[in-house]
Amino acid sequence: MYERDLQALVRGLRSDAAKKNEAKFIAEVVDEIRKEITSKDMDIKGGAVCKLTYLDMLGYDMSWASFHVVEVMSSPHFHLKTGGYLAAAQSFDENTDTCRQDMASGSHPEISAALNCLAHILTPELARDLALDIIPMLNHSRPLIRKRAILVLYKMMLLDSDALDRGFNKLREKLEDPDVGVVSAAVNALCELSRREPQRCLVLAPYLFNLLTNSSNNWMLIKIVKLFGALTPYEPRLVRKLQPPLTDLISTTPAISLLYECVRTCIIGGMFQGSSGSSLARTCVQKLAAFLENPDQNLKYIALLALVKIVPSHPHLVAEHQRLVLGSVSDNDMSIRMRALDLLSAMVNRQTLQHVVQHLLSHLSPESTSGPSQSAVQALSQAISGVAPSVTPPNLSTPYRLDVARRVLEMCSRDHYDNVEDFEWYLSVLVDLSYVARVPIGEEIRDQFLDVVTRVRSVRPFAVRLMAKFLQDGVPDADSEGCVEVYWAAAWTCGEYCSNLLGPLETAFKLLEEESTHLPPTVLAVYMSSAMKMIGYWASDLTVKWDEIRLADVQQNVNKLILQVSGFVDSPHLEVQERAATFGQLLQFMKADLAAYGEARAPTADPEGPNFPKSLQLIHPLSNTFELNAVAPEAQGKVRFPEGLDLDTDIVPLAVRAPPELTGKAPTKVKRRKKKDLPDRVLEIQEQHSESSPISQRGALTTEVHGPDDLDSIPIVALDGLLLGPAEPQPSSRAARPTVVTQGEMPDEPATQSQSTQPPISLSSEPVQSPGPIPVVRSKKNAKGKHRKTAGQATG
Repeated sequence: MYERDLQALVRGLRSDAAKKNEAKFIAEVVDEIRKEITSKDMDIKGGAVCKLTYLDMLGYDMSWASFHVVEVMSSPHFHLKTGGYLAAAQSFDENTDTCRQDMASGSHPEISAALNCLAHILTPELARDLALDIIPMLNHSRPLIRKRAILVLYKMMLLDSDALDRGFNKLREKLEDPDVGVVSAAVNALCELSRREPQRCLVLAPYLFNLLTNSSNNWMLIKIVKLFGALTPYEPRLVRKLQPPLTDLISTTPAISLLYECVRTCIIGGMFQGSSGSSLARTCVQKLAAFLENPDQNLKYIALLALVKIVPSHPHLVAEHQRLVLGSVSDNDMSIRMRALDLLSAMVNRQTLQHVVQHLLSHLSPESTSGPSQSAVQALSQAISGVAPSVTPPNLSTPYRLDVARRVLEMCSRDHYDNVEDFEWYLSVLVDLSYVARVPIGEEIRDQFLDVVTRVRSVRPFAVRLMAKFLQDGVPDADSEGCVEVYWAAAWTCGEYCSNLLGPLETAFKLLEEESTHLPPTVLAVYMSSAMKMIGYWASDLTVKWDEIRLADVQQNVNKLILQVSGFVDSPHLEVQERAATFGQLLQFMKADLAAYGEARAPTADPEGPNFPKSLQLIHPLSNTFELNAVAPEAQGKVRFPEGLDLDTDIVPLAVRAPPELTGKAPTKVKRRKKKDLPDRVLEIQEQHSESSPISQRGALTTEVHGPDDLDSIPIVALDGLLLGPAEPQPSSRAARPTVVTQGEMPDEPATQSQSTQPPISLSSEPVQSPGPIPVVRSKKNAKGKHRKTAGQATG
């Protein structure tokens, strides 16, 4: 039978035929292996196990051959045994049964192979049962066996706490082993254990310090430094002890990996305190700054991470290398740019804020792609920062641009704008950010702009002029990426502080242009109210310097405003429509008053009255009566609750409601209740009605109430005064009475009243002299089937 060896298998897999139908080829190979692995020839069986191991690396299952792997592991031939242990280490899991006879073998290669396999297939049960067999191997005469026994013991310690208690002291002894490989293995195991139980490893500090000062193995020194980094938070006295050797290592070692681990240990261990700590911090910052100039992207990344952690304690040292940090913001690697932004946000202060913000704004501004020429903003930014221009500008995605814009806002507003020395500069930054951000951050810019304007009184004139120019630039297109919410802030600022506007009329015209109609309704609503404030201030200002020759111009401007506002009255948004309608009516009133003033100003001028149209002072007092001041968020909770204020009681009692004739609503059927369950107010009204009703006194209309449960007879009283305000007294011989409707129904023919002076219900506030009809109730059947009395017409 032809036997395909491992090399033939690899060549077959790489052939064109196998690539076309790999599944078929693998199936044929597995069938061959199944036949070979049952052979009594150990060489053939070992070759089959090697081929299965290779297929297992490619992802094909070989768990069905576990017994045959154990057979190969038990072979007396070492070249077969190593292949078997390799297959076991790769394919065995916690459910696979194994034997431990080779660990007691006298051949150290067999012991080594057995330990290597055991480290891969170890389970908690095996760790508990084999710990006592592994610990004596730490004293084996062969360094190879001692190293492998240390690594297996570490795996056992992770799975069994008893193994940790039994073998920890043995691991400590191995730190003084004469073989460097054994010491390195012990340090590696202890370094990993210190992550789980650092306090247990504090007793190792003297041994580790001796290794730190005497060893020249860089990889072992890295592990020792890491181990000290885990121990220093639990033993502060180690800080002073470690500062000299770590400073010496940082200054002299050429190994970058060891250098970074030393810097990282100094950071997490808090070794930058005191005079010696300051010199150590300066040394670390200088070494990390050298990483930023290295072309290796990994070194730049870890340097930025470390500098972010040094900034809180030594910001002045990091600020010395601000140029390098700003240069990292323009790196093509997104991860480096994000870490550079973290560092800039942490290191910014009053002295560096403006420089950093201007650099970030220029970073967000669109890059020129037409050629090597640069814009003035880019050239100025590069001249200030000293950073060479990037050959290929980085790709600024929308999430990244949003993150940069938010970091600018956070840096400036931190601690209630503690870093901002010039608020006029900051307002300009907010406007510039709205232009270059090109991300949905308008709400945050708007809120910060209004916060500064309302809090800082001295900056309001500049803010008004800035926003007036912003409004004159025009609104963005409907499909643009502009921050339209900033137009909300611009209109509100110009309207609220319109006395600082150089041309309030021109700004109002700009707000009411047709191009503003595609803005969101929330912005349009503010446009309407702000334009009304500006016109009110403009009209009021005319009264100070009024001249008759201005009348024609004022009328022309008012007519133009009316025409512009009329375009917003038909807006589909209710708030915009309501404000536009109100503004339009005020302008119509001004128009009529100006016309009347123009007709009668010469012959009928009142020498004691104002010499200008009174309507010019109509709008301005509506918005400037009280000044709007900033209020702290928790200020409302400190306002004392007024005494006597009752917000729970109904203004109009439930029993006193308008009749359906006034409300336009159908009468609601009330569920009958017993008289004792009725509210006191209802009973009181019912009694007053029964005593004072003119119908019952004259006997023209009578209504029988059978029992206390008949609530249909409870009257519904319409109080004209509650709905229409106080009315003038009526010239009548008797006191005015409210109209009583007991059921809300009328007979087929309306009732008339010849002698009554009761006026009809009217929505007009003027007194009505003509009497009206009295509502009459149809008859109903009582419980005995008899009809109640029915009134045809009211008689006196």
